[in-house]
Amino acid sequence: MNDLLMTLLVLLGGSCLGLMFFGGLWFTSKKMLDSKNPALWYIGSLFIRVGTTLLGFYYMGQHNLKYMLICLLGFIIARFIVIRMTKTKEMRPIELEKEY
Repeated sequence: MNDLLMTLLVLLGGSCLGLMFFGGLWFTSKKMLDSKNPALWYIGSLFIRVGTTLLGFYYMGQHNLKYMLICLLGFIIARFIVIRMTKTKEMRPIELEKEY
């Protein structure tokens, strides 16, 4: 396969892994707030996210340091995308008018 095409596919794969990992972390954080057993959500999500990510890195790395680093770059780029997408608006204090 063409090296440029393979590089782009690995970058895309790393981005997908990052979106899954950090999106799953955000989803888990939201679900933990309403759950009766938040520790189960946290531990279960942690094993699924880390396991999937490690398998993805192993598969896409193909015993090649260049592909592993490109996959990591896509993973880090996805982190910033998820942060931007899940960012909440800044909270400002409400100023009340004083009554005399």
